[in-house]
Amino acid sequence: MARLGLPPCPWQFPPPDVADETGLVVVGGDLDPSTLITAYASGLFPMPVGRRRRLGWWSPDPRGILPVDGLRISRSLRRSLRRYEVRVDTVFSETMARCGDPRRPHGWITPEFVDAYSTMSALGLAHSVECWEEDRLVGGLYGISIGGLFAGESMFHIAPDASKVALVALVELLGSHNVPLLDVQWLTPHLASLGAVEIRRNTYLSQVRQALVLPQPKFTPGPTTPR
Repeated sequence: MARLGLPPCPWQFPPPDVADETGLVVVGGDLDPSTLITAYASGLFPMPVGRRRRLGWWSPDPRGILPVDGLRISRSLRRSLRRYEVRVDTVFSETMARCGDPRRPHGWITPEFVDAYSTMSALGLAHSVECWEEDRLVGGLYGISIGGLFAGESMFHIAPDASKVALVALVELLGSHNVPLLDVQWLTPHLASLGAVEIRRNTYLSQVRQALVLPQPKFTPGPTTPR
């Protein structure tokens, strides 16, 4: 926490292994930067829970990760890489808000989340990767970056393969900054098709501890070109 220039977290999170069968560990707290960093460093991430949309902290078991050296790129996706311009951190808040489009099923990204993570972006602790087509934002993703951990949060697309292209660009960006751990929370068929796998919670927590001692990466805002 100190090396990131943040004050101590006012909350003490329970250990992740007290999670229930859905992965929920505890309810409450806030979305301040020190709270978010402490949570991610402890293997937790926030999402609302229940009809009252209370702030929940989650640690599913098994956990989904995408090995940085295990990304699968199909022929069609390789063609799509040439279709879009990819940019980093040029419209973080807009990208996150588009991920939280209320028309999407299971949408949970509220304005409070957008504000909190936009603050993290301003601190260099959250990043967006964006796909553009003729100056129109057509896909992207965002997540939290701490040392050698990138915690992917959500992605969206309104053009074919745009979110996948953003993910390819993210993986290459992480590789160029020696970031070994890309957390995707839960494994979905979409992510599995790209090379994501499941690991046990205790294995994930061990990898987080190893990742946190690595240097904090600094991504350069602007265009990037996935190969």
